Amino acid sequence: MTIHKEGYTTIALTILLIFVLNAVVDYKYYDITWLRWFIYIFSAALFIIVLQFFRNPSRTFSSGENLVICPADGKVVVIEETTEGEYFKDKRLQVSIFMSPVNVHINRNPISGVVKFFKYHPGKYLAAWNPKSSTENERTTTVVEHKNGQSILFRQIAGALARRIVWYVKEGDKVVQTEQFGFIKFGSRVDVFLPIGTKVNVELNQVVKGGITTLAELS
Repeated sequence: MTIHKEGYTTIALTILLIFVLNAVVDYKYYDITWLRWFIYIFSAALFIIVLQFFRNPSRTFSSGENLVICPADGKVVVIEETTEGEYFKDKRLQVSIFMSPVNVHINRNPISGVVKFFKYHPGKYLAAWNPKSSTENERTTTVVEHKNGQSILFRQIAGALARRIVWYVKEGDKVVQTEQFGFIKFGSRVDVFLPIGTKVNVELNQVVKGGITTLAELS
């Protein structure tokens, strides 16, 4: 397991905070044993929590010409037909994955193809499970066209804790299935919009792994 590059600055600031906090306690409150031990334990716990947010575990990825691979770790919270109003403006099959703070927060391309559309939207920070988060929160929208002519849309959505979405794609890019397309810090959500009639291979409340779980199969 390695640490993702998006965590370097946050981890460095956390170490600095821990150093300053412990130095102050050791200098001013050296005679209060319980307080010193509380700060030591708190510091260790904080460092471990921040470290695990940015972990990048080694994985053997799934692949398949007509497979849609899960773009994120988390739990499936939505499987439903809905109207996608930003790009397709028609009925689509939506599958949403909620990423809790303990999940790996790397986002991976669900299919290979060409990026036909990309847009970043600043916005609110509603809880990621709130239905309005899809249209009101900070988010990105990416549309990739498969070589068979079908397109899927996937959307990074910031949650109540997440304040920064990172993306590595732009319109015109050729992307490869399971390679990284972005990262969301802390809690968040990823929505995937598939053509109606697509075979979905996951169920509600199923725990999924980014780059590993087969989300659906294109016809």
